[in-house]
Amino acid sequence: MSDTLSVAYIASLIGDPARANMLHALMDGRALTAGELAYAGHISPQTASGHLAKLTEGGLLSVVKQGRHRYFRIATPRVAELLETIMTLATEPERERTVWRSGKTLRRARMCYDHLAGKLGVVIASRLGDRGMVILTEDGGSLTDSGAAFLKDTGIDVDALRAKRRAFCRSCLDWSERRFHIAGSVGAAIATHCLEHGWIERSRENRVVHIPERGFDALNAWLDCDLKAALSTDQSGVANNGH
Repeated sequence: MSDTLSVAYIASLIGDPARANMLHALMDGRALTAGELAYAGHISPQTASGHLAKLTEGGLLSVVKQGRHRYFRIATPRVAELLETIMTLATEPERERTVWRSGKTLRRARMCYDHLAGKLGVVIASRLGDRGMVILTEDGGSLTDSGAAFLKDTGIDVDALRAKRRAFCRSCLDWSERRFHIAGSVGAAIATHCLEHGWIERSRENRVVHIPERGFDALNAWLDCDLKAALSTDQSGVANNGH
């Protein structure tokens, strides 16, 4: 298949409204059943089966079997990156007021596949950037020596992250904030650490992330900022490496 036909094929898989809804539902990094994805796609289970087969054959989804059950998830981080980029292009500035009237919690804090996004993700990136721990640009991202030491002190095994077969530290343009948050292995490790220590809690129904009071206390100390004040502003309230 030529490159042109390959692009058209992938675009056609994502472009169907039902399949787009199912892919969006999987962007919190969790695996879902065919029935759950049928509900997300607003289609019948029979119709969902055909769509899921196409997405799997096209390499956008993978299947995890557990006993008699089959769970679907985003196939690779690269697929998640593609979907997040499309969301950035699809969210036009003039439409934001309508979009966020019903999605303020999604804008405040959410999962972007396996890392943190929304205002919370941007605040974390901004604070670490201002302290010279990460460098995020349109061309990518990097973790500095001081950033590596900071994460090790936090309890994150940075050396193990470097050994993973994926981008180590990557900038990801947040589609709601239009600023960078941290992706790649580093972004995923930060999100995992926050979840495991109870600083944040995942919603059972969607990509939304909630911050309990103990989480605010911990994140305030970790980021050296007033997180509630930062999240209440239109922007993060903190410069993001000049971008």
